[in-house]
Amino acid sequence: MKQVVQNYKSGELALLDVPVPGCKADGVLVRSAYSLISTGTELMKVSEAGMSMLGKARSRPDQVAKVVQSVATNGVPATYRKVMGKLDSYTPLGYSLCGVVEQVGAGIDDVKVGDLVACAGNEHALHAELNWVPKNLYAPMPDGLAPRHAAFGTVGSIALQGVRQGESRLGEVALVIGLGLIGQLVVQLLTASGVRVVGVDPDPARCELAERLGAAACGDPASAAVESAVAELTDGHGVDQVYLAAGGASNQPVELAARLCRDRGRVVDIGKCRLDLPWNAYYEKELDVRFSRSYGPGRYDPAYELEGRDYPIGYVRWTERRNLACFLDLVARGKVDVEPLISHIADFDDAVETYRSLKDGELKAVAVLFRYPEQTAEAEAPAVTVPEVKRPAAAAAAPARAVRTPVRLAFVGAGNYATSMLLPHLAQRDGVELSTVVTTTALSAANAQRKFGFSEATTDLDAVLGDKSIDAVFVVTRHSSHADLTRKALLAGKAVFVEKPLALTEDELAGVLAAVEESGNDRLQVGFNRRFAPLLLEARKRFGTRTGPASLRYLVNAGRLDHGSWYLQQGSEGSRFAGEGGHFIDTASWLLDADPVSVYAVAPSGNEDLQIVLGYPDGSTATISYVTTGSPGFPKETLDLVADGKVLRLDDFVRASVYGRKRWVSSRLPKARDKGQSAELAAFVKAVRTGGPMPVPLESLVATTAATLAVGAGLAGGAPVTLAGAR
Repeated sequence: MKQVVQNYKSGELALLDVPVPGCKADGVLVRSAYSLISTGTELMKVSEAGMSMLGKARSRPDQVAKVVQSVATNGVPATYRKVMGKLDSYTPLGYSLCGVVEQVGAGIDDVKVGDLVACAGNEHALHAELNWVPKNLYAPMPDGLAPRHAAFGTVGSIALQGVRQGESRLGEVALVIGLGLIGQLVVQLLTASGVRVVGVDPDPARCELAERLGAAACGDPASAAVESAVAELTDGHGVDQVYLAAGGASNQPVELAARLCRDRGRVVDIGKCRLDLPWNAYYEKELDVRFSRSYGPGRYDPAYELEGRDYPIGYVRWTERRNLACFLDLVARGKVDVEPLISHIADFDDAVETYRSLKDGELKAVAVLFRYPEQTAEAEAPAVTVPEVKRPAAAAAAPARAVRTPVRLAFVGAGNYATSMLLPHLAQRDGVELSTVVTTTALSAANAQRKFGFSEATTDLDAVLGDKSIDAVFVVTRHSSHADLTRKALLAGKAVFVEKPLALTEDELAGVLAAVEESGNDRLQVGFNRRFAPLLLEARKRFGTRTGPASLRYLVNAGRLDHGSWYLQQGSEGSRFAGEGGHFIDTASWLLDADPVSVYAVAPSGNEDLQIVLGYPDGSTATISYVTTGSPGFPKETLDLVADGKVLRLDDFVRASVYGRKRWVSSRLPKARDKGQSAELAAFVKAVRTGGPMPVPLESLVATTAATLAVGAGLAGGAPVTLAGAR
């Protein structure tokens, strides 16, 4: 097997062929899927190895002291041979990975062959294809957690142990100095605990990332903005805790900690920074200085780590294994988001070049992962199933019927989108009666009733579903409830208009289609409005039919969300693209007149920007660039369709043009952009009133939803996703 090693004397890095470790008792043999490069600890070690002997001595005075003692005890010749022999040997790198259990040793009963586990330890979770890991240094992966996210387990445990040492309490304010990998995780863990965080780092990009991940404010250590933020958040008292997650030889972090910490505050050292404590400053405030020892209790104890002797939970609540399991659970539930931290994923065969790029500064990164050959092979063709739409001919399947005028509508949810983009188009429409509005809070229902003229306002959903006089139900709630509410409304026999997304998981999508099959009611529309936009309809008509494959490029300049937006609650509401991306996939598929058969998605910069390539049956492709880092002054949506010597161009629903044998350019709209909501609602109401077909075939709605889900699967697996069963 292959393993990354380093010669500390020469600084040489190599991908070495070494024997496969045996599977001993009380442990498991794990085949690596992803391992994480610690851009702090490991790069420090790599940099030290490249120094001269004098440089090495200066960087490790603790080791020099041991050499001096050995000379006094054993003499110079023996000490020299011992030191040179140790330096001129290969040493391993790595300590945080995720992999698949390949063998199970005697005494292990909590995992089996084929299970995914996260592993820890600088002797057991190495950058190697196979590792033997003792029982207290691995933790089974929670369901739904992506393997590359589980590879953060060890560094996450280090950050978690640091936060535990700070004894943070709800409502406190903390300062995190150093916004590298550990610092970014500390920021998120503190935020998840109800602590307001100020971050400090000289790198503006890291400050910006920390603010996106929950920090209240961030800035350069020399800037007045940091002190102003601390003063504002603490009423001038100073922060309750300081977390030192920085490295280097500067004493600035400990001096800044003393200046910004409150009287009798806590200072926790997590990283490896200089600690020349200014005595007066620390004495006058009686600051409590604490150290955080790696992953938690059990670290460096051979009885715990090697022999598997656990500490009783009644005496030691959080051991290093329990910290590891806790962090994995937080990531799986969306309380901590490690995806934005991933700057680069390298194939394991490129390990040496990756380290060189990091060391030389060519690769700027917060976190870098190695992806192993077996993982690459397994990820070549993952699939997301596009469920078949079944419409039974049984007696339970009632045919669509025309309804009386006016069409009576009920709204479940009356948030910003419903009240700004849907209800204004319906309130004055002839042939429509706004019957009932249902919300979880009485006041929001009353406000919607007053503003739009609903006959009734209630918080009782069952009463609406049981009201036979209501013809159609609009589901305009938070994303996590869409599928369940849609299913209930279909089973109640209602026509349903549900805002995107239809579902956040494959199981939710299957549940909706099961309700269609059970009830025979397929009267469903998802709020994919852009295909109804008059400007885009005209441009498509002008473009005409095509005979060859097309290339479509769709740039979505989505912008950043405001801090506190519920769209950021990925654990419960899905990713931002899962909630919004169906719009753009549906538009591309409508323009190409087909459903996608493959999806490839990447996040190239370790942030929320996505590049998505959709493949279609005739060889056409659609590339969707979904970006959050663009200028807010640039248009939100621009689209180009190229085929058969023609080009269709859409500029943010303000102007469109078609270039072919003749050129057509629309007149510029003077004011509002029409993205099709009004026409979409008119088509839906007409279908309900006449009993005619719904505006968009159910098969297309399902295919778009499956493709949107495949984006998440592709990001997790790092490979193209096949849409199995796509038409």
